[in-house]
Amino acid sequence: MTDRHHLLVHSTTFAAVGDGGDITGVRGNGSPDGLFVRDARHLSRWQLTVDGAVPETLAPVADGDAARCVLVPRGGRTEPPAYTLFREQAVGDSAFVECLRVTGNRPVPSTVRLALTVDADFADQFELRSDHRTYFKSGVVRSRQVMDDGVEFRYRRGEWSSCTTVTAEPAPDGVEETGTGARRLVWTLDLEPHATAELTLRVIARPHGDRRAVRVPCSPAAVNERLLALEGRFVEGVAFPTGWPELAAACARGLADLAALQVPATGPDGEELRVPAAGAPWFLTLLGRDALLTSLFTLPYRPGPAADTLLALAATQATGTAAGPVAQPGKIVHEVRHGELAHFGQVPFRRYYGSVDATPLFLVLLGAYTERTGDTAIARRLQPHARAAIGWMLDHGGLTSRGYLVYRADEGGLANQNWKDSPGAICSADGSRALGPVTAAGAQGYAYDALRRTAWLARTVWSDEVYAALLEQAAADLRDRFQRDFWMRERSFPALALDGDGRQVDALASDAGHLLWSGLLDKEYGEVVGRRLLEPDFFSGWGVRTLAAGQGAYHPLSYHRGSVWPHDNALIALGLARYGLHDEARTVAHALVDAATATGHRLPEVLAGYGRDTHAEPVPYPHACVRESRSAAAPLALLTAVGGA
Repeated sequence: MTDRHHLLVHSTTFAAVGDGGDITGVRGNGSPDGLFVRDARHLSRWQLTVDGAVPETLAPVADGDAARCVLVPRGGRTEPPAYTLFREQAVGDSAFVECLRVTGNRPVPSTVRLALTVDADFADQFELRSDHRTYFKSGVVRSRQVMDDGVEFRYRRGEWSSCTTVTAEPAPDGVEETGTGARRLVWTLDLEPHATAELTLRVIARPHGDRRAVRVPCSPAAVNERLLALEGRFVEGVAFPTGWPELAAACARGLADLAALQVPATGPDGEELRVPAAGAPWFLTLLGRDALLTSLFTLPYRPGPAADTLLALAATQATGTAAGPVAQPGKIVHEVRHGELAHFGQVPFRRYYGSVDATPLFLVLLGAYTERTGDTAIARRLQPHARAAIGWMLDHGGLTSRGYLVYRADEGGLANQNWKDSPGAICSADGSRALGPVTAAGAQGYAYDALRRTAWLARTVWSDEVYAALLEQAAADLRDRFQRDFWMRERSFPALALDGDGRQVDALASDAGHLLWSGLLDKEYGEVVGRRLLEPDFFSGWGVRTLAAGQGAYHPLSYHRGSVWPHDNALIALGLARYGLHDEARTVAHALVDAATATGHRLPEVLAGYGRDTHAEPVPYPHACVRESRSAAAPLALLTAVGGA
């Protein structure tokens, strides 16, 4: 059996299971398995044995919305299996359901002893990351209660409490202790010749503070029926390109994934909303930047996520200053977490504002949504929030005092606060890190676009000509400064950033494509940059690398120093089209669509940077989110950029 994990995702709930449908609690392929709800693991073991042994996987779980596999007892060629086990699993909202069928293969009666070992460790996702951090948790109380039809696991730490309930139909013949805290549910099944026995197992997860009445699905088939209906509503009415079936398939797959990635949020007046989560397994929650870009990509086809995202981010916009979460008045939230460690302040991400670019992107989406839909109601309603966001950009963000949006490394939080947020991502060509306050190039493009779009809103929706003129002047000044300070004349390319002393951070990076998307560069500079991004050191054949090959900092398996990100390439394609570089935009689009076609029409969060000339298939990045909202929406951005060409 391999250590691959297969993800089942629905709203704030996901399960990661192995090839045989088991959950072992052991990390595999970079992430742990289990059933997770709102940042906590509600099942850490779910292991099936038959007649005292782990069965052999005859047909492993395949990728999809449900997990199906076929198992047999271990044996040899001369001893055909006495029975076959068919497992089917699915997740609902705070729920997990499995149907297990055991079919006899002999013409005589047989007896099968089934056992399922279950446990819930309630680990916070941050405890399960490979970052060598440990978290002290005092006063923890765990309990297990055997019920007539299963077992219930409870966890308490101070005011924090959560619960996992496992039930079975038919009820187990017994529930055994294992000596580890886990419990073993056992059944003895008497099978008539060639007969089938069926078990249905249901799990309800009750995270802390969730007092809803959870409806457990009656079967995996019922879950899949609801998911298909939800996916159908997302896809319905979207005109896919008939002349490019591969792009059409990638768009359809992306919309289906986005349907499963919608998570609940609350608006400014307490209204219930659904917004795109960043991705599974690590980020099944609201991340400002990710939700904004996803909403921008889907806006021409599905404006609903944009409206809900704007309202949810307005509701979480900072109104005061707080050092831990890096909050400042007017700033848009970067990350919202619901787990135990965030609740007790052991990680700063309950509401974390460590992003330099979510605030301008909020304004970009507000302007784009209003222009695209003609709906001015949200822009009117969110006028105070938009003005507060502009205020943050001008004051705390640094536009007035430093001329640019600037961020500083956050101890205990994120070192880098632009989209390339891994340590060392903002670096010189030789790999040395930028020191001091950082001025990232891409964020300046977003700021420029935000100023211009908000000026348009001020003039056309808010009837404030003075404010509009002020913002337009600020945008023009930013554009002039940027081309003076960032342009590397000897390389005919913009710097990745400026360091704390105003020196150019000279790595050749894909962020230049974001400047095309924002329209920050003059046409002459933009055309030079666009063509440069398609040269072989940048363009892998599967997309534009985050860092051009041949530089000392380049590594094809680095998160941000040479990998290929679909959403990054989607922005680049939109930028190339904006500057009239339509052939180049089509080249990028075809590369991404080919990568999606090679991976079941689903684009992962990130791909390795190896070239297509030496690798005929895209090489996966080892720790990528398998389902990621920006990547799911990227094919729609490609459709916008190049149509069905």
